Amino acid sequence: MSTEKILMKGNEAIAEAALRAGCRFYAGYPITPQSEILEYMAAHMKEWGGTFIQGENEIASMSMLWGAAAAGARCMSSSSGPGYDLKQEGISYLSSYNLPAVIVDVMRYGTGDGEITEGQDSYWEAVRGGGHGDKRCIVLAPASVDECAKLTYEAFDLAEKYRNVVIILSDGAISQMVEQCTLPEAKEHDINKFDWTLTETKKKEDKKNKVTNLDRTIGKPAFNSMMREKFKTMFETEQRWEEVETEDAELILVAYGISSRVCKTAVREARKKGLKLGLIRPISVWPYPRKAFENIPDHVKGYVTVEMSLSSQMGEDILLACKHQRPLYGYLTAEDVPEPEGLIEYCEKILAGEIEAMEVL
Repeated sequence: MSTEKILMKGNEAIAEAALRAGCRFYAGYPITPQSEILEYMAAHMKEWGGTFIQGENEIASMSMLWGAAAAGARCMSSSSGPGYDLKQEGISYLSSYNLPAVIVDVMRYGTGDGEITEGQDSYWEAVRGGGHGDKRCIVLAPASVDECAKLTYEAFDLAEKYRNVVIILSDGAISQMVEQCTLPEAKEHDINKFDWTLTETKKKEDKKNKVTNLDRTIGKPAFNSMMREKFKTMFETEQRWEEVETEDAELILVAYGISSRVCKTAVREARKKGLKLGLIRPISVWPYPRKAFENIPDHVKGYVTVEMSLSSQMGEDILLACKHQRPLYGYLTAEDVPEPEGLIEYCEKILAGEIEAMEVL
């Protein structure tokens, strides 16, 4: 693996890692704060021998992705906010065909048209959504520019391993910050390596693959059984997380993306004051890392979900992971990046009995 280190913006790291992973088809549409992904692909795809298309809108771009994925290409699209909304039907169709693809959602704040500032209120849509029907997308949440590159690079392998959509769930802060990152080794992808892809047929007797809902080709019982087994395998084997100072913690913070970076600072500063905080940082938000909550010490008094959303979108997953055995509190800052000082003060009030656990998520 390469050890090449470079200063890059988060969005640029996603795009460069995708190219190095063998992505040779990108279709998208500009929208803040993810536009640099599209711009980087437009500037560099040709030198990698691939195809870049700025579609007339997000729906058209997703339709183009179906074709590329069906032909066996490593392909990617990216968007944010209302643009990501428009990709949901396409994600559902990719799932029904069992086609691999990588979709990047750089979250921004607000419902409807929303704002162009950072936010984390697309969690539900990424983890619970992704179009209609019974399907699941693997969702990975980077917390640094280095992870933007690392997780995007791995996402293409995961997509093909499970023939599934993989979502990179970044946010406006991580996407715009500039940090040092390690770029992975470039590799090429064999577009003809799979027996299910659409290929040229030169003879009448050549096998002709079709792209259609798999339940119409292998039958609904076989399709349903296959999908259940796939989801179970993904859930059991793809949980990812990071733990910080959880062994002796009184309260454990739970956060992903930019909020988790603030939480790391809060844990460090709180311990200087004698306040024992810990952190669980989900790296995969689907499958949610329930295994991280299995061996939490009995002395932990509760969990604090730290999110940039009006209501706790991740809270339900935390309560399911801990089996409702401990109270859950919410430090929710909507469009503002949380501050370590405010978070520490909030935790002090919890331990002093001044704040009640969340009742409505």
